[in-house]
Amino acid sequence: MPASSHRPHWQLPPGVSRGTWDYVHSASVAEDYDDYFAFNSLFDFDEEVLSKCLHPRGLVADLGCGTGRALVPLVRKGYRGLAVDLSEHMLRIVREKVALESLSIDCLQANLVQLDALAVDSVDHAMCMFSTLGMIRGRENRRQALRHFRRILKPGGRIVLHVHNYWFNLRDPGGPAWLLKNLLTAPFRQDIELGDKWFPYRGVQNMFLHVFRWSELAADLSNAGFQIIERISLDVARRHQLRWPWLLGTFRTNGWIVVCD
Repeated sequence: MPASSHRPHWQLPPGVSRGTWDYVHSASVAEDYDDYFAFNSLFDFDEEVLSKCLHPRGLVADLGCGTGRALVPLVRKGYRGLAVDLSEHMLRIVREKVALESLSIDCLQANLVQLDALAVDSVDHAMCMFSTLGMIRGRENRRQALRHFRRILKPGGRIVLHVHNYWFNLRDPGGPAWLLKNLLTAPFRQDIELGDKWFPYRGVQNMFLHVFRWSELAADLSNAGFQIIERISLDVARRHQLRWPWLLGTFRTNGWIVVCD
C-alpha cells in the first residue's frame, strides 16, 4: 500500500474515515471490483433508472464513480462522462475502459466534499450511486458535498442518488443489536451520529457507511437546494422497486434511489 495510505487520522480529508481512506488506496479492491460484482444484477436496475431519468443527453458527472460501471453504459448511449473519484486506482480502471472503447469520459480525482475544481453549472446531469453519499462521514460534510452537487448542476439538470435505509437493519442479521446500540449511544457522543456503521468489507476492517432515515435525507437535500421529483423504494435485494411501498415501507425498503432537480 502506498505511503499516502498511512496518513495520520488528523490529516485525512474532510468526510473521509480511516476505513474509506484504506479502501480508496487499495489497488486490489479496484482491480477486483468488476469481477466482484460481475454476476450481481443490482447495476441493471440502476442503469434502467438512470437511462429513464437523465434526459436530454449531455455531460453526466458520476460522483464517486468507482470503475465507471454506471457511467460507461450511459456514455455508450451517447452521453459524455465525467468520472469523479478519490481513488486513483479506480480512475485508472476507468481510463483503461476509455482507451479500450474510445469513450468520451474525462477523469477527475477529488474528494466529494471538496469539489471546488468544478465550475458552477458545469454538468448537465449527475449521479451518486451505490451508497457513495453514505461513505462520507459527518452530516455537515455530506451536506457540503450535496451543496457542491447542486452548484455544478446546470439549471434543469437532474441528479440521481442511492442511499441505504437506517430502519432496514431491523431485518438484517445482527442489525437489531446494532440499531439498539446506535440509538442509545449516538445521541450522547460527538464522534458518532445516528446511522454511522463500521464493518469489515473486502479486506478493509473498518469500512464506514452512514445509513439514512428518510426525514434526514429529505432535509439534507432541501438544505442543498434540491427538489425531490421521484423516490424509488428498493426491495430486499436492491434489484427491483419495492412492491406495496405504502405497506410498512419504512421498515421493508432496503434503501432509496432518489431523483432530484
